[in-house]
Amino acid sequence: MNGTELKLAVYDFERRFDERRALEWMQENWTKGFMFCGLYAAFVFGGQHFMRERPKLNLRRPLVLWSLSLAIFSIVGALRTGLYMLHVITTGGFRESVCDTSFYSGPVTKFWAYAFAISKAPELGDTVFIILRKQRLIFLHWYHHITVLLYSWYCYKDQVAGGGWFMTMNYVVHSLMYSYYTARAAGLRVPRPFAMLITATQILQMVMGLTVLGLVYRWMHHQHCTSTLDNITWGSLMYLSYLLLFASFFYNTYLRGSAHKGSKAE
Repeated sequence: MNGTELKLAVYDFERRFDERRALEWMQENWTKGFMFCGLYAAFVFGGQHFMRERPKLNLRRPLVLWSLSLAIFSIVGALRTGLYMLHVITTGGFRESVCDTSFYSGPVTKFWAYAFAISKAPELGDTVFIILRKQRLIFLHWYHHITVLLYSWYCYKDQVAGGGWFMTMNYVVHSLMYSYYTARAAGLRVPRPFAMLITATQILQMVMGLTVLGLVYRWMHHQHCTSTLDNITWGSLMYLSYLLLFASFFYNTYLRGSAHKGSKAE
């Protein structure tokens, strides 16, 4: 199969994807996300206890393959959803991009919307490598994984306005993040500014997430911005907590240490 045939096969798969069955499954099973998160939390604390007196595992090759697969998935997802969002903005304007819900059923994006939501479950596997390799596991990491899974499934079942922005931004950020993880796992030396750029992009994502939710709230009674007050409230609390946590991480990791070094040098 050559490149053209592969592209045609992908396009055909995207268009044949049955978004109605996907929605039905999510509406019937979205609460199972709580079960996944409960098992995940048990693993986080139980796994750390289990590994406490045991030697760390290397797992470099599996980690490279894991990160590379998620990087490729995120890059393709970012391209497919990004092109759609760009089309909506250029043809309908920014307000239309915020209030759009056809993202969940469009010929291209309907698959990537569902794939995004479902991918939050296997992405919990990131933590397996951290625990088995006995690396530092911060609160932000596991809190982020749990809340993203729950909110993504919650949003998809209701197919609320703003979802196109949430998913596209996350695909873009994960494209950078998992590419970085792949390079690090492969033993490549990545310049520190690139890591800073990723965290800065994550902070920008949280600011934009809050902005989109604020606009959905403003327009949902006057425009075709389908959402609920509960969704906006939970989403705003989630994005605000992320903003504070990522900003704190950025300061403690990249700024405070540099400031201390500077004061010592003086």
